[in-house]
Amino acid sequence: MNYLVTGGAGFIGSHVAESLAERGDGLVRVLDNLRTGRHDNLDGLDVEFVEGSVTDEDVLCRSLRNVDAVFHLAAMVSVPETMEHPLECMEINALGTIQLLAAARRQGVRHVVLSSTSAIYGDHPAQPKEESMCPQPLSPYAVSKLNAEMSMQILGEPWGIHTTSLRYFNVFGPRQDPGSAYAAAIPIFLSRALRDEDIVIFGDGEQTRDFVYVKDVVQANLLALESGDGIYNVGSGGTISVNELARKIISMTGSKSRIVHADPRPGDVRHSGADIGRIRKIGFAPRVECEQALEWTVQHLRRRLSGEG
Repeated sequence: MNYLVTGGAGFIGSHVAESLAERGDGLVRVLDNLRTGRHDNLDGLDVEFVEGSVTDEDVLCRSLRNVDAVFHLAAMVSVPETMEHPLECMEINALGTIQLLAAARRQGVRHVVLSSTSAIYGDHPAQPKEESMCPQPLSPYAVSKLNAEMSMQILGEPWGIHTTSLRYFNVFGPRQDPGSAYAAAIPIFLSRALRDEDIVIFGDGEQTRDFVYVKDVVQANLLALESGDGIYNVGSGGTISVNELARKIISMTGSKSRIVHADPRPGDVRHSGADIGRIRKIGFAPRVECEQALEWTVQHLRRRLSGEG
């Protein structure tokens, strides 16, 4: 099979592209506009790179030629950023997905796997979150991903495309950028801990999250390609409070950082944990414990901060 990975120079996308390249069973093409992706995330990989956006119809058509399956990760992914730029968020995440599906139909692509989000559940009081729950999105990001999921469901079957949507919980691991203004919690906490800087937590820190290692997310993508249509949670099946996470990182790194609290951010949810029963039925099982995954992520970030890679 030949594959296209949109957003394939980004954090998760580059790990998907790497895994596909290592399989060696066909062409791996990456489409990325490098807005948040990094070309060096693809260093040493046997992939074909196309620079461009999923909102560009001509680029999409070129990128999809001779492709059998698409892993669609290109998106505006930061909740705070989408609160500031909601129209752009909808254009990239929602309209971009429809444009991708339309181009895939024209090019005869048979499979599309969408990277979606647990943010769709919002502050639904039930824990853990199940795929059958009524969505309660609290941000333009969550709304745009719900729109993308629904487009996949509505258009996939009549257009002859097998579609799968994966609702990621809090993904972390090597190549996650700590320098972005919209960076995720773990890379920010690790970066600050390694510099003995204050770790800032928005809100009281008792909000809980399900953190899942990026290699387990790759596993979910490959299983989704083989298992057909549907919506699946992708998480570890466990949760940790943000306060506990920060304390664990300070201890693990031997840091002198202090934990300080700031006002809650608009669009953030209180509790988010994954019920992974449905995806377990297609063979998924988290393979890396959080402690080990954090150790590997720390090692990678130390090298990056020291300029070694």
